[in-house]
Amino acid sequence: MPLLIGSHLSVAGGCHRAAEEAGQLGMKALQIFTKNNNQWAGKPISEADRASFLAAASKNKLTQPISHASYLINLASPKPELWQKSVDSMVDEIRRAAYLNLAGVVMHPGSPTDGDREAGLDRIAKGIDAIFQSISSDGQSVEVKLLLENTAGQGNALGWQIADLTEIFRRSEASDSLGICIDSCHSHAAGYDLTCESGLDRLIDELSVDSLLGRVVAIHLNDSKKPAGSRVDRHEHLGLGHLTLDGIARFINHPAFRSLPMILETEKGENDDGVSWDVVNMDVAKGLYNS
Repeated sequence: MPLLIGSHLSVAGGCHRAAEEAGQLGMKALQIFTKNNNQWAGKPISEADRASFLAAASKNKLTQPISHASYLINLASPKPELWQKSVDSMVDEIRRAAYLNLAGVVMHPGSPTDGDREAGLDRIAKGIDAIFQSISSDGQSVEVKLLLENTAGQGNALGWQIADLTEIFRRSEASDSLGICIDSCHSHAAGYDLTCESGLDRLIDELSVDSLLGRVVAIHLNDSKKPAGSRVDRHEHLGLGHLTLDGIARFINHPAFRSLPMILETEKGENDDGVSWDVVNMDVAKGLYNS
């Protein structure tokens, strides 16, 4: 089967613009923000924009397009007001995604700014439960998954250890509504050294606990500017960072990942030859993929 490769694209001018651009660039997958990612609230998506988005996504045969939640959201926060704002914002993110027929919303698990991992994990699980209780209480039925993304582990961020994700699934009563998004850059920076087979094996083994490997539904495909174990989140174009081409090839061809939508989150613009970096990165990935 072909590689389901795409990118995070801008929705400036309407969500449909991203789906149209994805088609123009030959993408098979797509990730968007459904509102400004640095604001708590966004203006409603118009019926016209929704219709145009759905038409473009269908025309271009985009596989399970997803969105990424606001970076302001922090369900691990020890501050009750910020925690509640995060819950309310995620409810809105999921409703917006459902309106666009998206498959999921990617969310960083959160950062307990008090440094208490256990309390942070509990707050995340309770926040997830509150989110889906709120959605179900108004009679809505949504099939959108909340996708927990593994992190690089900067500061107090949770999710850099796969064990964090495992615990959230165990503690949440709404775990059936959860999925996982694995980021290659974050995995490598967190210490799962993807340049060697043992690093990928450890990632897969830890995801296999409680059958979480089968809950991975999307991939963020990024190289890393920083070495393994740095716990620094800096994305790089494929093949120009520390993952190495062999590491990227091993990652995208793993049986657990190879059929999943893969989203590039690398810097936009053009290379020295005037070619879109998205196209360059897609070509690199396709060249490494064993179809």
